[in-house]
Amino acid sequence: MIADTEIARAFESTWPAADYAGVGGFRVGRGAGGGSRVSSARAVAPGWDADAIAEVAEIQRRWNEPAMFRVAETDAALQEALAARGFRHDRPTVVMAADCAALAAEPLPRLSTFDIWSPLAVQREIWAAGNVSPGRQAAMARVRQPKTALLGRVQDRAAGAAFVAVDGPVAMIHAIEVVPALRRLGVAGWLLRRAAQWGQEQGATRLALAVTRANTGARALYDRLGFAELEGYGYWTRDD
Repeated sequence: MIADTEIARAFESTWPAADYAGVGGFRVGRGAGGGSRVSSARAVAPGWDADAIAEVAEIQRRWNEPAMFRVAETDAALQEALAARGFRHDRPTVVMAADCAALAAEPLPRLSTFDIWSPLAVQREIWAAGNVSPGRQAAMARVRQPKTALLGRVQDRAAGAAFVAVDGPVAMIHAIEVVPALRRLGVAGWLLRRAAQWGQEQGATRLALAVTRANTGARALYDRLGFAELEGYGYWTRDD
């Protein structure tokens, strides 16, 4: 789905599903509450079988998960095949990446960020208050690569949390959440810079992330920090 092989590998390995199945050139993830990325199917072979779309949906039904595919914006053939079978396009998303060294070059304010594994209760509370449910937090625990949880602080308060893991030369950051009352104080940027620093310490040269195209506020921050758009994808869903 992602042409950059290093980013593609890290994209999957740093936020894994609870289980996988394969059918007709598709890999199907059982997310177990871990979010759409790990609860969707994706084409892993150029010769995927359109007739297998129904089999994928049946596997997802047995797992009590929605019929859902994750499809590259450039994959018109799969989009057409899904549309013909009643699937609808949802949540256009973009993958972005930045140079770790450039991000890490700017010093962080003293005591503004910490990397901690396992996550502290306050980090879990910040995630839970946002959009990072216990099922999503379970995806973090499944990661086998080097990983850590980031804590951001401002005004002597815990203000933000994020998760970052490294696969080879790529660090992927996920689950960035900032306490609503403490937003626009620089916390998200500090978390991203600390993720880049930590990634460098593990041997990574790039920091990557995924963000919905509708999240213009976050994308503006990423643009300012030097993130460049790599590729886009979307989810295709159907009510079964």
